[in-house]
Amino acid sequence: MDGMEQVSARGEELSQAGRLFFDRGWVPATAGNFSARLDARHMVITASGRHKGELGAGDFLVVGLEDETLKDVRPPGGKPSAETALHLRRYRSGPDVGAVLHTHSLAATVLSRLSPGGVVLEGYEVLKALPGVDSHTARLEVPVFGNDQDIPRLAARVEAHLSEHPGLPGYLIEGHGLYTWGRSVADARRHVEAFEFLLACELEVRRLSR
Repeated sequence: MDGMEQVSARGEELSQAGRLFFDRGWVPATAGNFSARLDARHMVITASGRHKGELGAGDFLVVGLEDETLKDVRPPGGKPSAETALHLRRYRSGPDVGAVLHTHSLAATVLSRLSPGGVVLEGYEVLKALPGVDSHTARLEVPVFGNDQDIPRLAARVEAHLSEHPGLPGYLIEGHGLYTWGRSVADARRHVEAFEFLLACELEVRRLSR
């Protein structure tokens, strides 16, 4: 598969994820951003301001993984997602990260505001859909980071935490939503589906327990 074919293939996988997520209400308006690794030096990522339920071939950009200034972008002049630095840092953490997906569901957004210290998920069978979890009895503490419009600063804070807690499969940004990743787009999409179900369950439990 040559470079252009690879970009097209990863873009189609991300487009399919976008349609699924939009249909489920997880990426309203132009919210969310998706990316996939192309090779050791590049990723493909959604362009800024694109509707994630209607992504097409022209809605993706190739970005160099080492370029914090976002000048290594193809096609030239393209504007990648404002949160590109959060993706770059994840890919640079290791080769096992092959895709990064970000959603803005109601459950993730509300729980992230109600739980500034983190959301604890425990006792749910669907936890086993996440990497490193082999029992419903597992206790998963999903960190919540305060929102910050300085994305490189936020990305540095996130990665510092993740390096101290290896194996975490995702995190929340307060009032913003979920970030998760996987070895492939398919893996990352499965993790989104698992997280979104678990977060919806947790929000409903809290509502019924009032």
